[in-house]
Amino acid sequence: MLAATALLLTAGCSAGGQGFPGGGSTTPSGGATATAASGRATGSAPPAKGSVKVLRTVTEGLRTPWGLAPLPGGGLLVSSRDDGTITRVDERTGRRTELGTVSGVAPEGEGGLLGIALSPGFASDHMIYAYFTSVSDNRIVRLLYDAGKPAGEQLGAPDTVFKGIPKGVIHNGGRIAFGPDRMLYAGTGESGDRGLAQDRKSLGGKILRLTPEGEPAPGNPLPGSPVYSYGHRNVQGLAWDSRQRLFASEFGQDTWDELNAIVPGGNYGWPDAEGRSSGAGFRDPVAQWHTDEASPSGIAQVDGVIWMAGLKGERLWRVPLRGTAASAAPEAFLTGEYGRLRTVVPAGKGRVWLVTSNTDGRGSPKKGDDRVLEVAVR
Repeated sequence: MLAATALLLTAGCSAGGQGFPGGGSTTPSGGATATAASGRATGSAPPAKGSVKVLRTVTEGLRTPWGLAPLPGGGLLVSSRDDGTITRVDERTGRRTELGTVSGVAPEGEGGLLGIALSPGFASDHMIYAYFTSVSDNRIVRLLYDAGKPAGEQLGAPDTVFKGIPKGVIHNGGRIAFGPDRMLYAGTGESGDRGLAQDRKSLGGKILRLTPEGEPAPGNPLPGSPVYSYGHRNVQGLAWDSRQRLFASEFGQDTWDELNAIVPGGNYGWPDAEGRSSGAGFRDPVAQWHTDEASPSGIAQVDGVIWMAGLKGERLWRVPLRGTAASAAPEAFLTGEYGRLRTVVPAGKGRVWLVTSNTDGRGSPKKGDDRVLEVAVR
């Protein structure tokens, strides 16, 4: 077990400060607790020890897969970072059908076609949202999915919903998801320019909260601004628990990767803090890892547990929660068995879809890479 190498940290921390609502002083905590950051008990915690079983390989031979979105009627949509395509995978047979290419994608370094999400009204509007790197910026578009058309021609022209997110060879963020409030959340990176993370006027190094039409969502910390939280280095994981609390994973630089509990207006410290910090005004992570043990991308919440995919760490991390605190030490599973892990998405009935990332230029592809796995988790 590699849990001993992961340092568990608390969610007790200072609030946003610096002009956002909810400012306050740092509240130190003595490690894993059974209460939320507010100090109120929030019900039973998941078991301290978990288990993982890979049930099957759903499909293989994917090239630079990044985002995954389950379709309500069956099927998995998978984006290819470098090819700029979206492919439908039949989760029963593994058969793949390319929907088409998203025009305007300009892959370079860590950029390209990244996260995808289905519209909250997908049953009637058939819209797919996609986050991608263009020649000038990172942006979010929506595309009509018409399954009645021939393969390769099933995607409509991209309609730009939001643009102007800083781009770089590194740190493009890219995860998008619709929250329980039906608003669109996007994790962005600071594109290698550290100062953007603390600049609340910049879109880099942030979690953004938007309407489905791309406007700043009502109730955001700063009226008229899409910024929901700031001080991030590179956010690539977003997930909500059963109480509609948002969690996010974040790449550290040389020392600490993070799992954070996100509050509106929270300042998560980068570049002034990496991992747990005594700095006033910064929120501490729920848990942190050395960067060679994690380099986290996607996360999923299943039955009170956050499951976090590790790229450089080549493992799937389990973080049981009670409220917004970790209730036990993180556990590592599948270490080195499938290489780099990019995306993890709930599949229902105690399962997740897990996407590998060995063809992204930083992995060592083996026969069959890259693949989507069906995994039972507890």
